[in-house]
Amino acid sequence: MKRLRLKTKITLGVLFLFAMLMVVSVLGFYYLNMMSKNTKEILKDNYESIEYAKNITQSLDLFDNNAQQSLSIYQKNLSQQEENVTEPGEVQATGQLRAGFDSLKAHLILTPELENNIKQNAFRVIDLNMAAITAKNDAAKKASDKALMYIAIIGGVCFLLGISFVYNFPGYIADPIQALTEGIKGISEKNYEQRLHFSNNDEFGELATAFNTMAQKLDEYEHSNLARIVFEKKRVEAVISSLKDATIGLDEKGIMLFANTLAVEMLNIAEKDMVGKPATQVAQHNDLLQTLINKQDNAPLKIVVNNKEGFYMKETANIVHDQQHIGTVIILRNITTFKEQDLAKTHFIATISHELKTPLAASDFSLKLLEDKRVGELNTEQSELVDSLKQDNKRMIRIVSELLDFSQVESGKIQLQIQPVQASDIIHYAMNTVQKEAENKNISIQTSLPPNPPALQADAEKTAWVLVNLLTNAIRYSAAGKSIQLNVAANEHQLTFSVVDHGKGIDPSFKEKIFERFFQVPGVSDGKGSGLGLAIAKEFIEAQGGSIGVQSDIGMGSTFYFSLPVA
Repeated sequence: MKRLRLKTKITLGVLFLFAMLMVVSVLGFYYLNMMSKNTKEILKDNYESIEYAKNITQSLDLFDNNAQQSLSIYQKNLSQQEENVTEPGEVQATGQLRAGFDSLKAHLILTPELENNIKQNAFRVIDLNMAAITAKNDAAKKASDKALMYIAIIGGVCFLLGISFVYNFPGYIADPIQALTEGIKGISEKNYEQRLHFSNNDEFGELATAFNTMAQKLDEYEHSNLARIVFEKKRVEAVISSLKDATIGLDEKGIMLFANTLAVEMLNIAEKDMVGKPATQVAQHNDLLQTLINKQDNAPLKIVVNNKEGFYMKETANIVHDQQHIGTVIILRNITTFKEQDLAKTHFIATISHELKTPLAASDFSLKLLEDKRVGELNTEQSELVDSLKQDNKRMIRIVSELLDFSQVESGKIQLQIQPVQASDIIHYAMNTVQKEAENKNISIQTSLPPNPPALQADAEKTAWVLVNLLTNAIRYSAAGKSIQLNVAANEHQLTFSVVDHGKGIDPSFKEKIFERFFQVPGVSDGKGSGLGLAIAKEFIEAQGGSIGVQSDIGMGSTFYFSLPVA
């Protein structure tokens, strides 16, 4: 059997509705035409006969006044009636009317008997045609009722067929489309076992076959890759578990994906109690995980594992795929060995600094004795040599002092005496300290303070040390005859000290490193410093709850600033 296309079925459906409409229309037209024809026949035959008979009776009324006109009307209507005889008995009555006319025409006398005879036959013609009209009217009414019945029956059948067609045919089109839509949704949700079953032998059947083939291929592909994916997952889990650093994985929503053996041991939580749960929920019962999630700085963490204290550095790696964040990996690197080595280095520096401080102080005292004229006069070369030794000795003493401060910072034993202090006192101390050095280079230091600045909540000695260090650096890297600005700005929460010089400036690439220990800007530093001053200054300021920074461009000078909270 030839398969019907969907387009053909839709066309046939429309033609079916059109055919039903045509059947009802033709049937209605037929019966209406038939009733109209019957009506015309009634009017043409019977009503005309009645009219002729009436005219004949009326012509008799004119006979006494105008016999010729009366006979003319009589003859004309009688002739028309003789040609329009249609009903049984009408022939005899019409014949009697002809006989009456002949008698009247022959004698030209209208006797009462003759008039009565003519009128009786005329009335008989009228009665016969009236009876025929009534009979035909009844027949027409019956035909009309019959036509209405047939039209109602056929119209009702067509209506039921049309309603059934309208109700079922859209579903014939829409149901497969809806089933296909549901199937596609299932496929999009990775339900590759979804299948379509259409009995239609048309385009929908072909579509269902193609869809089922696609779903089968996807199902086969899914199952063929499942084993490989599981294998890869186990291999990745093995690699993660073998890492020497504690590692925790989170997805983009903060759900814990994995935790290797070291992480489980450090957190002291079973892996099954973590994986698949929100990290924030697990962290509610674990302080270490709470710290790892919320920790933003890079300070080392002190963690006790198996009753052994260790130091760990948190590293966070954001996983990005197609420019979209898909997860985070938290790594805890064990830096205990480095911390111990750093502590040993700090102790070594402190010990060496203390050991060097005494002989350097003795050397400084001896050099001062050599300059005393009571010991003996020095010639010019000897004086220059002693002065050079004093400068070198002074630099060594400063380096040793900075090393001692640095060892104090490294060991975390910064001793602060936080108390309210006036900014003017710190500036006065710093200016007195660097005044002689500034005068030697003919450098002027201009200060600017707001009226009635609030007191600082700070360690006066450590803060003054930082300001002296910044002023000393500004003097060192400024050309002779230049000026330096020392400004103080106040707001509701803090005071900001800034030292502005007009030296060579600093390359922007070195701004992040300039506060690191032992760092010196290439091509700018004169080699006389230790590279510790700014690192120590940063530790001192941050230990007091403040911040320190620099703004500089090559050839535009530099502005070093630090801010401390007000009292």
